[in-house]
Amino acid sequence: MSGITFRQATGQDTEAVVDLVQSAYRGDRSRAGWTTEADLVEGQRIDAPMLLEVMQRPRTIVLLAEADTLVGCCELSAQQDGRTAYFGMFAVRPELQGAGLGDQILCAAEQWAIELWSASTMRLVTIHLRSEVIAWYERRGFRRTGATHRFPYGDDRYGRPLRDDLTLVEFEKSLIST
Repeated sequence: MSGITFRQATGQDTEAVVDLVQSAYRGDRSRAGWTTEADLVEGQRIDAPMLLEVMQRPRTIVLLAEADTLVGCCELSAQQDGRTAYFGMFAVRPELQGAGLGDQILCAAEQWAIELWSASTMRLVTIHLRSEVIAWYERRGFRRTGATHRFPYGDDRYGRPLRDDLTLVEFEKSLIST
């Protein structure tokens, strides 16, 4: 997809970002794409207060991808070690998935992390059962760190798991060209 521009989200973007993230991961709309979590978790992925809290964190931005309208987004935050950027809340409109837009957003996110914080590493987490998503990240240079995190069971702000065995696996990628 061409003609994509990138910018940092503001509070005025809250409703559109929440809708985008929800449509990419949860509910029937998410089934139009391949990143759906609808068979693993139901309910919300994020709400307006959660998004605003993310956007108010120090050294954190929500990066928007636009082509006339909002087509994708991600969260970027500088980690305490001073060299790692966290990449999360990655969403592409379901009907546009599979057209290379995710690659463009990931590349832009890497560049923003380097330019904003001189990041040399990018880290992310995803649900361990999402083999297609994991394979996508691995094809783009991400490798498992060996770290796992408990899914936030009991916190409906992150949805209601449909399974009792969900864990989050951590991946990272060097941003330094060799």
